[in-house]
Amino acid sequence: MTAVDRLQHKAQEHRITIIDMIHKAGSGHSGGSLSCIEILTVLYEEFMTVDPSKPGWEERDRFVLSKGHAAPALYAILAGKGYFHPQELDTLRRTGSILQGHPCMFKLPGVEMSTGSLGMGISVGVGMALAAKLQNRSYRTFVLCGDGEMQEGQNWEAMMSIGKWQLDNLVLIIDRNHVQLDGTVEEVLPLGDLHAKLRAFGLHVISCDGHRTTAVAEALKQACDRKGPVAIVAETVKGKGISFMEGQSAWHGKPIGPDEYRQAMAELREAL
Repeated sequence: MTAVDRLQHKAQEHRITIIDMIHKAGSGHSGGSLSCIEILTVLYEEFMTVDPSKPGWEERDRFVLSKGHAAPALYAILAGKGYFHPQELDTLRRTGSILQGHPCMFKLPGVEMSTGSLGMGISVGVGMALAAKLQNRSYRTFVLCGDGEMQEGQNWEAMMSIGKWQLDNLVLIIDRNHVQLDGTVEEVLPLGDLHAKLRAFGLHVISCDGHRTTAVAEALKQACDRKGPVAIVAETVKGKGISFMEGQSAWHGKPIGPDEYRQAMAELREAL
């Protein structure tokens, strides 16, 4: 199996894990987790410098899941990296579980910031990147946002700060799946020319197919090599990999019933 095939295969395995844990929990956000799983797979397998045995290591790279509802995707990744035992995945959203509906930094190693209320991730990432600069540390900060989240003003204030401080140690990634909680982004609150807006705030923009691991890897390499602020716009599909979920806002957080679970798992396994 080639390195490319390995990453695509691993992302597909994570998809199966995501659907399995959400079905067992009876709740959770499937659509946005499935749209970003290649991004997270490539990021943690190829670019993030981390040590699961030392989650507080000062030189580790930081990752902020600004779209905190996609926690199942992050949990699948962290379990695969060895931050916690995979059996814990069966406890998603249960009382007392370390795997809450949105990631909690006080309960789960590997989570850098408790997220859930949208629009705050870039601001947190700015703080982490500035701290690295002030302390002369080499770690990078990666922030993953949803495109619906870009409707919130705090993000644009944070991006002004990125431009002001020329934070080339921060990589902003936007999961551009074009669908949010109750409709398409275009229907709810259009973003207009997102690339032009990002450039107007001083960020160099890199576009990629967010479901091709080679394209994601190339975009991340360009972002990490670049001197100056950068944003990656990854074109994705909400609910990617499951025919009845793809592009449907209903699957932002809809419970997965028994028949839907069987069909979803059959489709995902067939694609392995």
